[in-house]
Order: sequence, then structure tokens, then C-alpha cells
Amino acid sequence: MDRIAVKITLKHEDLKPVYGSDCASGADLRANIQESFELKPGERGLIPTGLSMEIPAGFEAQVRPRSGLASRNGLTVLNSPGTIDSDYRGEIKIILINLGKEPYTINRGERIAQIVFSRVQKADFTIKTELEETERGSGGFGSTGK
Repeated sequence: MDRIAVKITLKHEDLKPVYGSDCASGADLRANIQESFELKPGERGLIPTGLSMEIPAGFEAQVRPRSGLASRNGLTVLNSPGTIDSDYRGEIKIILINLGKEPYTINRGERIAQIVFSRVQKADFTIKTELEETERGSGGFGSTGK
């Protein structure tokens, strides 16, 4: 298994990201809050993690929802997946939204999102007056069927 070295700073060591199992793709991120607070249905909140990181050049981190929170409570990451560029050094904060029907209380140390690391491939953009034709063409959402 290839690993990348990610340097981190933490405001509280008990909130270190951890993988839930040996085969987990994402490491869990935890809420670094002093007091619990409630997200009402339709509300969004910016939740600090107390975590900053140094991601190697050529990689990015993606912040994604936790499936259990989404399926049971309707809690998800609003800008999913959120991208953290390798040159960002600030605190990672998670934009959560409650799409459920009930208020949800977020507690200190609760696992609120997960982070996945990926290689980044840069594109070279070439300006053309026309693009090659395909069978799909410019067919958009739903154009290839169910």
C-alpha cells in the first residue's frame, strides 16, 4: 500500500484523524468544539476540526460526508467533496447541513466527516473552435437513460 506523509498540527491530540478499519479509504474528522450545538433542519454550520495539515505537492485532500450520519440523520457535507489544496495551511473546517426532519446535536469529538487523499493530475487546456463529435454529443443530464 502506498502511503503519503501528511504533517498535521492539532489543537487537541484526542481529535487526531483515524481510519475506522484497515481497509477504510477515508480517515474520520472530529468536531473541535467546546460546547454542543444544534443544527435545525435546513440549517448549515461551519464546524472546526482543530486540524491543519501539510499535504505534499501533487496531492489533494477531499472532505466527504459520513454515510451513517447521512442515512440516519440527513447530515451531510454541503460542498461535497470539499477540496483541500496542498498549499493550504489553515484550519480545516467542515460545512455541515442538516437535510433531515429533526434537529441534530453535534458534540465535541464527534466524527462529522471523512478525509480522503488523492493524486492530482493537471490539465493542459487547448483552445479549439470545434470539438470531436461523439454519439452522446451535447446531451446533458439524463441523456444516456436510467
